[in-house]
Amino acid sequence: MFAYILRRLLLIIPTLIGILLINFLIIQVAPGGPVDQAIAKLQGLDNSAASRMGGGAGEVSSAMPGNTKYRGAQGLDPEMIEDLKRQYGFDKPIHERLWILLKSYSRLDFGQSFFRDMPVTTLIVEKMPVSISLGLWSTLIIYLVSIPLGIKKAISHGSRFDIWTSSLVVIGYAIPGFLFAILLIVLFAGGSYWQVFPMQGLVSENFNSLGMGEKILDYAHHMVLPTICMSIGGFATLTMLTKNSFLDEINKQYVVTARAKGLKESQILYGHVFRNAMLIIIAGIPATLISVFFTGSLLIEGIFNLDGLGLLGLQSVLNRDYPVIFGTLFIFTLVGMLLKLVSDIAYMLVDPRITFESHGE
Repeated sequence: MFAYILRRLLLIIPTLIGILLINFLIIQVAPGGPVDQAIAKLQGLDNSAASRMGGGAGEVSSAMPGNTKYRGAQGLDPEMIEDLKRQYGFDKPIHERLWILLKSYSRLDFGQSFFRDMPVTTLIVEKMPVSISLGLWSTLIIYLVSIPLGIKKAISHGSRFDIWTSSLVVIGYAIPGFLFAILLIVLFAGGSYWQVFPMQGLVSENFNSLGMGEKILDYAHHMVLPTICMSIGGFATLTMLTKNSFLDEINKQYVVTARAKGLKESQILYGHVFRNAMLIIIAGIPATLISVFFTGSLLIEGIFNLDGLGLLGLQSVLNRDYPVIFGTLFIFTLVGMLLKLVSDIAYMLVDPRITFESHGE
């Protein structure tokens, strides 16, 4: 076990380097870098990078980040352009910039945000509680709904209930979370019909003046819609996993033996089947956390204006804030791989039949 864990931890290093290298090369051919945007603002051609979804700066520049010619720089002092390039680190050759990046990340130094004048680490720490809160509530709801539903579907396998619920969870899985978010806003957040829930933010403007009970209710009121949107796509996988796991256990010999002894179905289900069938589901919690935290939060936080890591990442992409982009990408990748390792270890601990050698490399 120790050798396997050590190999997996060592493999994290080249994986992170490879991901950083690929993304570093991608931004070299992406138009509208930070120098372009700074020039556009100096020329009065761009009021907001995000207002044009990241494309505004590209319209005033035909050069790639790091090049010496900027079409939007016509009429500006060349020394000012060089100062801008030095400020954003584009005065150095590409290989030197890459080496500086790798050295800094080896010390977990993610640099300074281009547009927020704050260390990237400080920004991530400030935004993380919102994303953690949203992810944990979504995961809790997914498990509270999917496990009882999966058990009921296993007991009623082939019935109308099983067929209809399967159709519903598959439809929910197929609908993108951001599209479902827009639908909920239109219906329940004052878009066109009812004003039941707030449209954006994690708390109300008068949150600090509320009592403790009112604060909890206000927070819960704001969390309803984004949590539903984050959860809707996770029901199908866990529900079907629970159903198939219980069906597999129900058809085993020890269940037939228990029935022959005259045990009630409820005793068999919750005294024997439940304990064995839940092993694989419990072991899959880390993988569920990966999908909830790192695949659903970006657009959902953007739509509901929740000031978390997802919104930070979206704004950083739009503003070409490369240090924040690389920092969040690095942390997301690192945490994701560590959770995947925890998931593999959990599978082995809850089911000794699974060995590390069977996973391969």
